[in-house]
Amino acid sequence: MLLLCLDSSAVASAALVTGAGEILGSFASPDTRSHAEVLAPAVRDLLAGHGVTGGDLDGILVGTGPGPFTGLRAGIATARALAFAWDVPLHGLMSLEALAQDAAAHARTAGHEEFLVLTDARRKEVYWARYALAEDGPRPAGGPGVAAAEQLPALPAYGRGAGIYADRLARPVPEFAAAQPTASSLGLAAARRAARGEAPSPDTTPLYLRESDAKVPGPRKRAGA
Repeated sequence: MLLLCLDSSAVASAALVTGAGEILGSFASPDTRSHAEVLAPAVRDLLAGHGVTGGDLDGILVGTGPGPFTGLRAGIATARALAFAWDVPLHGLMSLEALAQDAAAHARTAGHEEFLVLTDARRKEVYWARYALAEDGPRPAGGPGVAAAEQLPALPAYGRGAGIYADRLARPVPEFAAAQPTASSLGLAAARRAARGEAPSPDTTPLYLRESDAKVPGPRKRAGA
């Protein structure tokens, strides 16, 4: 099985991942504000560099957030368009699963039974999810949500959100202070879930967790009203 994985909840990223959890190639942009401009060309170059066409794919996996409106939309819209054009199945997975995948080995070595993964939600808040560490990897135990860092439980906290607000958290993990969700880790998380018999979700509804700042203007008041 060969999946094209996309995630734009933080950075714009793409990866080719096999069903066995082998990463064949990947791309991640350090820029968090140009997702729409870089993602489609990155996918084109990634596929061409490995001699893969859309018809060779068994599916597309996209991270559904949580994340900012504009960035998250870019990844999901790209995934939906490619899945339609290439007539391949489309799957969605919460982007914080990628961070949990990256944090699991460290958490196990450190003896953490539960931990948090955090990304930057701006406005002095974080997107968060809670995980319990089982024999077959991390399993969701709470969230996702958006909150001020000081409102979260006193658990080990992984990810860039923890790095930004380390002074407001009880147990930030400094080794993961810059970690962001990526398409590569999202693909590995999907492979782990498949190995334990969990079917991929066809739901690609974005997890915004907030209302948009953009508001539809109301009717103009008439002069003298």
